[in-house]
Amino acid sequence: MKKFLVITLFPEMFTGVLNASMMWKAQKDGVVDFQLLNLRDFGLGPRRQVDDKPFGGGAGMLLMIEPLTMAIERAKQILPGAKVLLMSPSETIWNQSMATEFANSQDNYIIVCGRYEGFDARVEALVDQKISIGRYVLTGGELPAMSIIDSVVRLLPGVLGGGEEATEIESYSDGDDIEYPQYTRPEVFRGQRVPEVLLSGNHALIAKWRQEHKTK
Repeated sequence: MKKFLVITLFPEMFTGVLNASMMWKAQKDGVVDFQLLNLRDFGLGPRRQVDDKPFGGGAGMLLMIEPLTMAIERAKQILPGAKVLLMSPSETIWNQSMATEFANSQDNYIIVCGRYEGFDARVEALVDQKISIGRYVLTGGELPAMSIIDSVVRLLPGVLGGGEEATEIESYSDGDDIEYPQYTRPEVFRGQRVPEVLLSGNHALIAKWRQEHKTK
């Protein structure tokens, strides 16, 4: 069973995503387990403070090293040996090849979600890898965490229910190629026809057409 533990200030954001569709099915079938750890539970003082102003000045607030450290240490107790991933601007941009690598690995994963202006940089000493899902900025690491979880879990055996071919022949499964166009009934809709070759029953011609219509 693949296990994910997410450290976040907003665990409620994950409820709909992790308890619907394929994510729900994967849990029901015992393929994956999700746990959420609220960073606020590790906050300091009566107000459970988790953020403070950055040294040297600047806009925004940073997540403090103490609550982050305590939360990560607790997560490691729950999932011993798990790899710790930090959702953060990074040279490492998530892609389909990484999703496949993570799905095939025996590792479990702790995912740390940022908020506000970012983290106290000392947290990087506690993580195995920083990952970004693209060269743009979001309000927090929750959506990137959900994207990574979804892209990995759908590749686990039995989740999609269509056999290995369902994930082997799709966009980005072969480098940067984008999957060929696909069609279903009706054959004609508002004057737009399905390509005749796909109706021919000639599997060699269909394979050739599909290969020619992949895009980079």
